[in-house]
Amino acid sequence: MTKKPLIPTVLAAAMLLAGCSLIPTYERPAAPVPTTFPGDPAQPSGPAAAALPWQDFFTDPRLAGLIQTALANNRDLRVSVLNIEQARAQFQIERSALFPALGLTGTGSRSSPNAYQAIDPTQGSVASQYAVNFGLTAWELDFFGRIRALKDQALSQYLATEESRKAAQISLIAAVASGWLTLLADDELLEITRQTMVTRDESVRLTKLRFDNGVSSEIDFQAANSQAETARAAYAQQQRARLQDENALALLLGAPVPAEATAGGAKGLAGIRPMPDVPAGLPSDLLTERPDIRAAEQQLIAANANIGAARANFFPRVSLTSSIGTASSEFSGLFDRGTKAWSFAPTVTLPIFDAGRNIAGLNSAKAGREIAVAQYEKSVQTAFREVADALAGRATLGEQARAQTAQADAEAVRYKLSDLRYRNGIASALDLLDAQRSLFTAQQSAVATRLLQLQNQVTLYKTLGGGWTTRNNG
Repeated sequence: MTKKPLIPTVLAAAMLLAGCSLIPTYERPAAPVPTTFPGDPAQPSGPAAAALPWQDFFTDPRLAGLIQTALANNRDLRVSVLNIEQARAQFQIERSALFPALGLTGTGSRSSPNAYQAIDPTQGSVASQYAVNFGLTAWELDFFGRIRALKDQALSQYLATEESRKAAQISLIAAVASGWLTLLADDELLEITRQTMVTRDESVRLTKLRFDNGVSSEIDFQAANSQAETARAAYAQQQRARLQDENALALLLGAPVPAEATAGGAKGLAGIRPMPDVPAGLPSDLLTERPDIRAAEQQLIAANANIGAARANFFPRVSLTSSIGTASSEFSGLFDRGTKAWSFAPTVTLPIFDAGRNIAGLNSAKAGREIAVAQYEKSVQTAFREVADALAGRATLGEQARAQTAQADAEAVRYKLSDLRYRNGIASALDLLDAQRSLFTAQQSAVATRLLQLQNQVTLYKTLGGGWTTRNNG
């Protein structure tokens, strides 16, 4: 009676049970956030942020060039891309276990004494054995879905890594845009401070002239001199801040900041091309538009699949080792007629006692899923908060910027009038110095608020999932 028909029988049984899976049915957790954003703000029309390519949002060519440089050179983004390759390879490793690994082996041995010499005196004192075999070794038949669960887990990890790369790109683009806006604001503040230094030096000159002629006191002269030195200290501080901000942007770019990136900086923040308003949509839209939330969900799916693998450990494992080839005591006769050899060796392993190892593994997998659920829910809540904060900024920063610009204009008129009154001996030096201080502070506040308004637009685009879509220009 031959055993050969057993091989297709076992393979058929493996195919029959291939659909068996112990992975729990996955259900996306309910989003633990309100159905609308606070205040129910009016929504501008236009495409969703996630569907808007970054080239159509950041339309200033200077900024677009910086973003292209960062996407090509940034090391953090490069690590994210390599993480994808590593996760893809790990998935392929897990998937390969579903298929038999076929291999060709050749063996040869010579030993002494020869056990067959006592039976057959014609045999020499040295025994020889040669064999060539083609077959598979310890292929696990996945009756209970353990290997497929591990494969599904690796697939979800790979998909999560891909989403994490998109999230990293979004963060990088937003950081580059914010850093570039900061540099423009630095240049604008430096110009304001330089003009203030010129104005205060002129006040020192006039006050010194009046003091020398006995018209004003030394107190007025020293107060004017103090204000001029304060402006110089502010200028040095802003120069340092500008250099540090440029260094931070260079780190994001992975290259030095080109001079043309801030060309035309005399206009400051007012000279950039405007960024479009984007609709916020509903909080539920974030589940599909934010890559970081999708990554957290894929991690949850992976943890869910891991439970299936842990459950399968309670059931028998069936592995198959089989080969066919030739065997001979003479190397020259290895492929002669009658040297055919084959083997078929199925193995069944049934866990009986493991000191609670499998139970602990299952409990660990279930706890891992609960951790992944909490992390997913936290990512949704964080996204909701980020969008709500950005919407609050959009609703208020525009009016704040308008009011502070108007304040700066009013202070500029006040300073001109105070300077005129001082030159004509009507106002005191203290009135002039107070007007100078107020004007300088108002101008700085106006620039800072305008910077916050523009950076808030960038933040809103980022928090809504914008930045990972790229328009193909070719």
